[in-house]
Amino acid sequence: MRTAKATAAAVTVALAAGAASVAAGRLASGAALKTAPGRPLPTEPRLTVHATAAGRVTLTRHLAALRPGVYGLAGDSSHAVVGPVLDSADHSADTVVRRLERVTHGTLERRDKVWFTPSLHVGNPRDALGLDHADVDIPGELGPLPAWFVPGVRDTWIIAVHGLGTTRELPMNVMEFLHRQRFPVLAPAYRGDLGAPRSPDGLNHLGETEWRDLDAAIRYAMSHGAGRVVLHGWSTGAAMALRAAADSGLRARISGLILDSPVLDWPTTLRALAAAHRTPGALLPLAVRAAQGRTGLDRDRTAEAVRLTVPTLLFHGPDDTLAPWEHSRRLADAHPNLVALHTVRDAPHSAMWNADPKAYEEALRRFLTPLM
Repeated sequence: MRTAKATAAAVTVALAAGAASVAAGRLASGAALKTAPGRPLPTEPRLTVHATAAGRVTLTRHLAALRPGVYGLAGDSSHAVVGPVLDSADHSADTVVRRLERVTHGTLERRDKVWFTPSLHVGNPRDALGLDHADVDIPGELGPLPAWFVPGVRDTWIIAVHGLGTTRELPMNVMEFLHRQRFPVLAPAYRGDLGAPRSPDGLNHLGETEWRDLDAAIRYAMSHGAGRVVLHGWSTGAAMALRAAADSGLRARISGLILDSPVLDWPTTLRALAAAHRTPGALLPLAVRAAQGRTGLDRDRTAEAVRLTVPTLLFHGPDDTLAPWEHSRRLADAHPNLVALHTVRDAPHSAMWNADPKAYEEALRRFLTPLM
C-alpha cells in the first residue's frame, strides 16, 4: 500500500512539474511572439541621455552607442536622428558623444531613456521626405491593409515590407533613393500592425502567415498598373518575400528579391527573443516547441531557398544576434548565379542600411539597374 501511495505521489509531482514546464514554455513563447511593431526589440538596450548640446548628444557608454552609421534614437514620447560618434568630443569612461542630426518628434531631455532604432523617419512620406504619396487600402484576407504608394514612371514596382519591431516607416530609409531611380514604391502594413487587422491569435508568426498579406500587396500592384515587382523585405518581411517568391500565385511576376537581415532559422530567432526576455535557459527549448504548436512554425525555411529562381540581393552581417548571418551566407553559396551577399559588419538586426547608407544604396543601384 505504501509503495502504491508513493508511486501515485511521485506521478502527481511529475505531472504537476510537467504541467508547470508546459505553462512556463507557453509563457516564454508568448513573450517571443508578441513583439510589438514600433517598440524596441528586447535585444536592444535602453540608454540614458546624459546631456544634449548643439549638434551633439551624450549617451550611456554601451556597444550599441558605439555603432557606426546613422540611427533613429527613440524614447517613449520622442524621436531623434543621431550620426556617428564624435571623435573630437570629450568622452568619459561611462559616456559616448554622437552627432545629433535632428529631433523629429518631441524633445530630447537629460535623463531620458532611449533606444536605437533603424527607422530614421516618423510620419508619412510626404511629411517626412516631401514625397507625394497616396494612402491606399489593400484587400487582405483578414481585412483592409493600409499602405503608402509613392508613384514612379517605371512599370516595375518595389514592394517594401518591414519586419520585427519596426513599422512601415522603416522603408522610408530607402524611399528617397528608390524615388530618384523612378520606381513606384508600395509600403504596406500587415496583420498586427497599427491600423491593420489583428492576427486571430494575436501572435507574430515570423512570416509564416503574414506572407499572405504581402501576396495581397502583389495582387494590388498587378491590378493597379505594375508589370512586375521587386520585393524588398527586412527581417520577417524578408522571410515573407522569400515565401511569396516560392508560393505566390503571382510569383512569375516577381523579378527580384532584396532581403535585409532575413529570418531564415526561426528556432534561433525565437530562442534569442525569449532569452532577451530573461527566459531561463532550461525553458528555451520548451518555448520553441510551444511557439511551434501555437503558430504552425514547422516549415523548413530552406525549402523556399531551394526553389529560388529570381535574382536576389542579400544584406546581412555577422553582428546580427536575432537572425544568424550564416544562413544568408549558405543561401548565397548555394545559388552563386542568383544570389549576391553584401556583407555588413557592426550592424544589428534590420540595420544594414544604417551602418553605411552610401554602400547600401550603391549595392541597390547595381542590383536594380538590370531589373528596370
